[in-house]
Amino acid sequence: MEAITESTAVPVTVPQIASTPDEDVISAIDSAGDDRHPEPLIDPDDLRSGGPPPDGIPAIDEPTFLPTDEVDFLSDEEPVLSLEVEGESRAYPVQVMIWHEIANDTIGDVPVAVTYCPLCNSAIAYDRRLGDRVLDFGTSGLLYNSALVMYDRQTESLWSHFTGEAFVVFLTGEQLDIFPMSTVSWADWRDANPDGLVLSRETGHDRDYGVNPYPGYDEIGNNPFLFDGEVDDRLPAMQRVIGLETDDDSVAVRLDAATEAGVVEIDLDGEPVVVWLEPGTTSALDGGGVDTGRDVGASAAFRPRAGGQDLTFRRTDAGFVDDQTSSTWDIFGEAVDGPLEGERLEAVPHLDTFWFAWAAFETETRIVPDEE
Repeated sequence: MEAITESTAVPVTVPQIASTPDEDVISAIDSAGDDRHPEPLIDPDDLRSGGPPPDGIPAIDEPTFLPTDEVDFLSDEEPVLSLEVEGESRAYPVQVMIWHEIANDTIGDVPVAVTYCPLCNSAIAYDRRLGDRVLDFGTSGLLYNSALVMYDRQTESLWSHFTGEAFVVFLTGEQLDIFPMSTVSWADWRDANPDGLVLSRETGHDRDYGVNPYPGYDEIGNNPFLFDGEVDDRLPAMQRVIGLETDDDSVAVRLDAATEAGVVEIDLDGEPVVVWLEPGTTSALDGGGVDTGRDVGASAAFRPRAGGQDLTFRRTDAGFVDDQTSSTWDIFGEAVDGPLEGERLEAVPHLDTFWFAWAAFETETRIVPDEE
């Protein structure tokens, strides 16, 4: 793979909300099974060392950014994590996040944790505020169901990256709020966000950004790394799915079906949701480079209503078109042409992930289309 070098543009630092002070409480890092802790939500014996020690995979605590038009180290089909909070848009290149897994950031007045777990192919953004606390997160070096286990530096409680819930020690049972985030191609994000900011490779760490440290990991016949549970046999372990859930419902949309259909309509807890799949985004976990993998597309999920009416959609070469007004919509849920131009659909949090991980955390999930 030909090296892509970052421009000579100087990355900018954005104002960060200060985290609250560390607290003098029992840490889970060295004593997850200590009986002085609150009753854990999981069996601490089910935690597995992923190899590196705590913070051996260093979180990004002082992120720096480049304006969209000054980025030249990304390929058009390369995946980036797209996050919008309070009207501000940021992109977090997977080629950077795959080496750090957590970025503690502030967007507007909101402290966020952008998290990415390559072992379960999942990217989730959380609000770092918890009551009067502002937490910041690091990698614990542990895995649960082969998924990243985070820890907050204020209490050193352990948190599931996959669910945003503290499951061991002081903050056990607390839940972080989630922000909708999607994995899309750099070209799509760049074109939609000319005034956005992009996480730079100036992280304070020396890593082979652009190289995939897990080549071939997402092959359908592979076994997940350090996964001790039984894989739900309705689908292969490494099948890609698009997961959506509420407190009372859970749906896994098969990526292969979404790729073929383009648009999948589902019922989520009694409410209609439309799931889109647009080709043109590479798998970060396939080839030797993050930008050289096969095309797995980009997914999105929305409430199908805008302009005071319910909408149905179909995928076209130009984007997604609604049947009611023939307006064209981009992967971010914005109408870019037609009578509804400028309207935005309400995003529904969704998760691109592997079946083994989704089924392990969402044991009662439905599959759409069903496995039959």
